[in-house]
Amino acid sequence: MDELRAVVRFAADCAQGLLPEFEAVAPNDSRPREALAAARIFAEGAARSNRQRTAAFASHLAAKAVAEETAQLAALACGDAAASAYLHPIAKASQVGHILRAAACAARVAELRMGATREAVLALAARATSPVPEILRRYPSAPAGSSRVAQLMSELDAAIRG
Repeated sequence: MDELRAVVRFAADCAQGLLPEFEAVAPNDSRPREALAAARIFAEGAARSNRQRTAAFASHLAAKAVAEETAQLAALACGDAAASAYLHPIAKASQVGHILRAAACAARVAELRMGATREAVLALAARATSPVPEILRRYPSAPAGSSRVAQLMSELDAAIRG
């Protein structure tokens, strides 16, 4: 559980800075903030519960309710932080998203806002302190995928493993 809490903490830390992107567009929609709170509660020692699942799902629905890409990415990252509590120990590449998707969303927002992709990837990878890299290495590498977020997830994966 301590390792799982570390993964959730990493994902929540990556998503936290994106919350203003969503709230600027949808100030009355608290679903991403609630997803981050659910992630933080688990990361701080509470039992994993349905709260993380339902908050993740609700935050992902909030992403669909806004048109601006940075706001969508923020809501997705917050939802992914809560969903990361359900990282499965079976070593499948699809599980890497539970570890890295929130960070990939943050990298994409940095790319859209500042055009600083490599710098953002390296800064986010540096946030992955022990035991996150060790946990990540138990899984196959993230597939490059066709979406920009998937490509950034693959870059983050390589940077953290390296």
